[in-house]
Amino acid sequence: MAKWLWVSTVVIAIGVVVAVLIGQAREKSKAERMAAMLLQAVSHPVSGAVDFTSFSELPPPVARYFRRVLTDGQKHIRMVKMHQSGVLRTSTMTETWSSFTASQLVVPPATGFVWNAKVEMPLASHVRVMDSYVAGVGAGHVSLLSAFAVASESDAPELNSAALYRYLAEAVWYPTALLPQSGVVWNPIDDRAAMATLTDKGTSVSLEFRFNEVGEVTGIYSPGRFSRFDGGYKQVPWEGHFRDYQ
Repeated sequence: MAKWLWVSTVVIAIGVVVAVLIGQAREKSKAERMAAMLLQAVSHPVSGAVDFTSFSELPPPVARYFRRVLTDGQKHIRMVKMHQSGVLRTSTMTETWSSFTASQLVVPPATGFVWNAKVEMPLASHVRVMDSYVAGVGAGHVSLLSAFAVASESDAPELNSAALYRYLAEAVWYPTALLPQSGVVWNPIDDRAAMATLTDKGTSVSLEFRFNEVGEVTGIYSPGRFSRFDGGYKQVPWEGHFRDYQ
């Protein structure tokens, strides 16, 4: 009896390992397809170069910012690949923070990104989180052990809007995407702030950008970005802070 029990345990263990490996291959393939779709989704290829003389019609803090972070005559950023590490929490109601590593692909001429993160969990487990905005569609996908899907949603109007907000806020990492030639409309607020509006595939978002005295973006703010709470979406204030430019 003990022998058969041991054999059954081994068979189950092998089955679990095989299922995880198959699931991981499936999820990896899904991430690769999303990246390929993003690269093919270029809708407004930007030609030419950055021209400082064109900044005269922009709000003063925005013009100072572009002169600070760009070089006159440089080409527009066409692709960004980033690797990240840090901590995150799934709710403001919890004090538990989880370590994560992530890769992110951004294609400004396609107005989109794919973020692929591995979030560490207890008992040496993890969840894979993939957020994306491709061809006007926002999507979120969560899989246990990078193998078994536990949550997935795409193309809800609120999710599309939230993903486009993220793209616009994170454009401080790829600042030519904030130029008027990339579709961003700037309106003045005061000498340290301006409103940026971006419209893509029928979705429009606006963010207040805040600047310091040397022209760097120090933060962004929206009074109402969609977030998911208790199975539904509602608009809540949302902000980000930027520092330690290098």
